[in-house]
Amino acid sequence: MSQRVSKSKFKAQALEFFRLIESSGESVVITDHGVPKFEVRTFLLQTKKPLDVQYGSVLHFDYPTNPVAENDWEIA
Repeated sequence: MSQRVSKSKFKAQALEFFRLIESSGESVVITDHGVPKFEVRTFLLQTKKPLDVQYGSVLHFDYPTNPVAENDWEIA
């Protein structure tokens, strides 16, 4: 569960909050007059390769050996 803190308190104790976020892994929500405005959390490096996102997106291809022209593409 994330902790909520005002902007002024976060500004005064930013390094403490950074250490807390780093050690616990929980996020901190920064509020402005009680309204959530920002969320500070640890950075998670994505290990997916860019082409992995496209994996499985071609469902059917009638003639895989024929050349493909620019106007042959359909956008779903």
